[in-house]
Amino acid sequence: MTGDANMRSPEENASKGAAPETAWGTTVLVVDDVPVDRRKAGGLIEHGLGWKVIYADQGRAALALMEHQLPHLVLTDLQMPEMDGLELVEAVRLQHPLVPVVLMTAHGSEDIALQALQKGAASYVPKKNLARALTSTLEQVRKASVAVLHHQRLLACTTFQDTGYLLDNDPSLINAFLEVIKEVLNAMRLYDETDRIRVTVALEEALLNALYHGNLGVSSQLRQKDDRLFYQLVEERRRLAPYRDRRIEVQTSLSRSGATFLVRDEGSGFDPNSLPDPTDPANLEQPGGRGLLLIRTFMDEVSHNATGNQITMTKRRPPPGA
Repeated sequence: MTGDANMRSPEENASKGAAPETAWGTTVLVVDDVPVDRRKAGGLIEHGLGWKVIYADQGRAALALMEHQLPHLVLTDLQMPEMDGLELVEAVRLQHPLVPVVLMTAHGSEDIALQALQKGAASYVPKKNLARALTSTLEQVRKASVAVLHHQRLLACTTFQDTGYLLDNDPSLINAFLEVIKEVLNAMRLYDETDRIRVTVALEEALLNALYHGNLGVSSQLRQKDDRLFYQLVEERRRLAPYRDRRIEVQTSLSRSGATFLVRDEGSGFDPNSLPDPTDPANLEQPGGRGLLLIRTFMDEVSHNATGNQITMTKRRPPPGA
């Protein structure tokens, strides 16, 4: 193995405002238990792209090397002893999520390659096509990786963000929206990991309430009786007027001092005062109580409008050292 002990990781470069990749180079870790194949791939990268190459002969050695010298990409064979390429993909994804992994596939490893792609590998190159396709594939993955790093750096510069959304009655849109919010909260470093999870859970509960109970008018009582019938009615009403034409309005206000979320549905609303106190242990198992309990517990301020079709939630940023 060869390496440069002074090389910074992609995460460190991003957080420290490093220059673009042309100024600080690109390093690829090639992992293959066959020395000839390992050197062949490395040679194609060095001569075709001018990138620095470091080597490991199997997955565990690669992970050990990455603890001291983090590359910008990993190029790995699939079939190796001790830890194969699929296991390496999973480990890198967990330990170094900003480092993309590209697979070298051989005949007979198609099933493992598909699993690895599903587990998070960025791309693949058949070994028989290395000379023709390796450099272009790595270049494509590297450009995409740099774009992600720059995007995260830009988000980290955000001091405030006020945004409005109008969501269709589609649970997948709620999931996509929550992913965007998590990314921004993480980049702005508003809260620690626990509070980021809590904010996301509270926001999801408010959005699902707006979707199921507000716009679609499906009672939580039905969910208590029969979960299957509940979701069956949800799908039916998503296609029927007037339910299908209703939208969920979401307003987000994020700053260095905290976050405020407003969620409004177009349903008939309800009397917020009619809900049993969700913090009373006697009511914890009541229909509709769990979502409101989580919201009130995880957020610092919670309020409804008079008609009950709008909830406003605020989570303040804890003072330093709290």
